[in-house]
Amino acid sequence: MRTFDPRFTASLALVLLLSLSACGGSPSAPPAGDTAPAHDDHADTGHGEDGHADDGEHDDHGDDATVIPADVADEVGLRVAPAMAGTIADQHEVQGLLTTLETGNARVTARFPGPVRRLHAQVGDRVRAGQVLATIDSNLSLSSYTVTAPIAGTVLARNASVGESAAEGAVLYELADLSRLWVDLHVFGRDAEHLAAGSPVTITRLGDGATADTRIDRVLPGTATASQSTIARATLDNADGKWRPGSAVRAMVTVSTQRADLVVPLTALQQMDGVDVVFVREGERYEKRVVTLGRRDARQVEITGGIRIGDNVVVAQSYTVKADLEKAGAEHAH
Repeated sequence: MRTFDPRFTASLALVLLLSLSACGGSPSAPPAGDTAPAHDDHADTGHGEDGHADDGEHDDHGDDATVIPADVADEVGLRVAPAMAGTIADQHEVQGLLTTLETGNARVTARFPGPVRRLHAQVGDRVRAGQVLATIDSNLSLSSYTVTAPIAGTVLARNASVGESAAEGAVLYELADLSRLWVDLHVFGRDAEHLAAGSPVTITRLGDGATADTRIDRVLPGTATASQSTIARATLDNADGKWRPGSAVRAMVTVSTQRADLVVPLTALQQMDGVDVVFVREGERYEKRVVTLGRRDARQVEITGGIRIGDNVVVAQSYTVKADLEKAGAEHAH
């Protein structure tokens, strides 16, 4: 009779356990106290929360383009215009001073000596031609007479008071027609050689930046004694009365223009990452285009590379598109 060997039984049990594991059987539970978590088969496969593989792409436009719905673009004031050929102006910036026209000034004087009985207008009043401005008792005729406005205009000064005696020829009022003003442009050095009658001028008001376009009427023959400048004179329409005599202004005089194959307004130009860019719209998609610049003037710039004629370029509120792209770029970086 064969004796049972316990060592053989233990060996057989180990073999059976390994066989079961190889065939997909469930291994025994880990020993108590072993808390190492089971390995997650999906942890390193790049799967997203929806179970689809993450291919590493961000959105459909990257950092060089953004989508802005049409209603949002209208709300923020985005405006586009096709890039096209144009002209670049050779311009000179000068300083100017507003003055009244010599033909638009008038002094209202007393014809006969006598006390002033009544004054009918104040400084700043607008008066019409023939309007009564003062009533004076004549010392010669011992009767009253009136003094009227010789022109329509604005009262700049009142030099008399009621009850005082006005001498013959005394100036009672100073009037000026302010519907048109002169702009005296003070030009220094060799810049004066480029100015001529007929040159276009854009006048800018220093207070609020308002502009008006006119042309040089004449270049005065003399030189201003105090500043040693040459004076070029232009006439400015002031029907709304917002330009005031005595005010300093800035002027941009155009002395020549040159043809350019492709120009965009300066408002279209932005800088991103140290380079000049514009934004081109295709439908609701706005794409950043790096551009090469040529000549420029006060309103527009020549483009020598980066866009083509007919591209719809953002010309108003372009900084809104820039801000949207920069925001998207910051989000992608994180």
